[in-house]
Amino acid sequence: MTDCFKLALALLNPTVGDIAGNLKKIREARSEAGRRGADLVLFGELVTTGYPPEDLVLKPALMQAVHKAVGDLVAENGPDMLISTPWMNGNRLMSAVLLIADGQIKGISYKHDLPNYGPFDEKRVFVAGPLPLPLEWRGIKIGAPICEDVWTPTVCAHLAGQGAEILLVPNGSPYEYEKDDTRAKLVAERARETRLPMVYLNQVGGQDELVFDGGVLIASAEGKITGRVAHWREGMTLVTWRKADSRWLCEDAPQELDARGEPSIYAALVMGLRDYVHKTGFKDVVLGLSGGVDSALVAAIAVDALGAEHVSCVMMPSPYTSQASLEDAAACAKALGCSYQSIGIEPAMKAYDGMLGGAEGLTAENVQPRVRGALLMGISNKTGAMVLSTGNKSEISTGYATLYGDMCGGFNPLKDVYKMTVYALCKWRNTNRLSWGKGPDGVVIPERIITKAPSAELKPGQTDQDSLPPYPVLDGILRGLVERDVGVEELVHAGYERSTVVRVWQLIDRAEYKRRQSCPGVKITPRSFGKDRRYPIVNGFTAMIR
Repeated sequence: MTDCFKLALALLNPTVGDIAGNLKKIREARSEAGRRGADLVLFGELVTTGYPPEDLVLKPALMQAVHKAVGDLVAENGPDMLISTPWMNGNRLMSAVLLIADGQIKGISYKHDLPNYGPFDEKRVFVAGPLPLPLEWRGIKIGAPICEDVWTPTVCAHLAGQGAEILLVPNGSPYEYEKDDTRAKLVAERARETRLPMVYLNQVGGQDELVFDGGVLIASAEGKITGRVAHWREGMTLVTWRKADSRWLCEDAPQELDARGEPSIYAALVMGLRDYVHKTGFKDVVLGLSGGVDSALVAAIAVDALGAEHVSCVMMPSPYTSQASLEDAAACAKALGCSYQSIGIEPAMKAYDGMLGGAEGLTAENVQPRVRGALLMGISNKTGAMVLSTGNKSEISTGYATLYGDMCGGFNPLKDVYKMTVYALCKWRNTNRLSWGKGPDGVVIPERIITKAPSAELKPGQTDQDSLPPYPVLDGILRGLVERDVGVEELVHAGYERSTVVRVWQLIDRAEYKRRQSCPGVKITPRSFGKDRRYPIVNGFTAMIR
């Protein structure tokens, strides 16, 4: 029985379904761990397939590839591994942790608590395992609960009762702002309840609308967070565990700090966009740069994610576009160093007017973003660049966006970002830069873009507040209605006017059909539009709200 071992913490960014590519990452991590003298390597959740694999994991061909890949790893030399993977247990598909040691699979532990809320629907594809037993490794009893297994006490308590000495936890926990505090609290609680130390390792990288911030939390048996590995990067950290007085202690726990608030949100948007573009096989993006704050922020995110040489910005002025917008868009593109062109849409507007036999009011307004959307999609077809949509969550919530117009595109970095957060992120980016971002230092979003009144500029003198409540008020109501499902009375009690709350409620519900047709975007809040929210389009309840 050993009283000391070196544990390698492998923070990887797998791609769902890319078994060969993921296997390559696993091999490289195992080799590095071996060179650094590791005895055991811990990986994130379902690292063989990427997480979440969703219905892809139901394909027999995928699982055949997984079992072959694991067989190859078992036959290869290197440090022992705790590897999380989908696994066939007879005819049951399960989420598992495999202990690979001495050229064989020495033990298997199955996920017991399958999450089935928010973006998770694991009960759709996996069979829940029984309460797991510890895995025996070099005389040590290791508990290997998987992600959701540590969010409630049951699994960890059972492992402790079965003699587990340490808990090593692979995770696929998506980013939400301020979620790291929640994770740290639950890790500390499970360690304190069980009197067992814990290592909590999270996946890193973007997958569709989810982005995983990575990082590691290490807790002592007393329930104190004694170590952290910073978020937002792939890599490997080696830690030494030694047994003293019948307890395992981490001798060299890393003490890395992460920024909170705007820096973490901005990092999530950059990583989410970068991985979505690259993992879908694109290299370049194109977006409409209007001279407004939303498109300016998207351009900055895109440049930080992909590099200025891969970002094209297009100003598409109409007769209602102000000189200030023309100047601000050009200045923003210049500051970011990305390509920029201007294509006027008035000829197309006149053509639509003729075809429609006269377009007035809302019809004429909506023609403009639809012309712009068609133009951007044409550029996409011509160049192979992905179109980025630039609408924020405040607009998307209330339907203040044009279907088949400014809502078109392959991805929207701001889909889950409220308008006031957009302003905060712009201000943060003008004075900061991600260490791993590809954009320039300094002011990249001209100050006038941030300070001027927001406007779609679809008619003379238009501002957003002609159609919507002031954004500080609107965002507060939206957080209540969308994220917390509170009622009208609770929001009125919080100080909002009843008529405004009712109006916003109605706007949200009426726009549901638009959101069903919108492109994906990064999730950063507890409830984004997408898998987090399954809401009926046909809905008679709204009419009862007064």
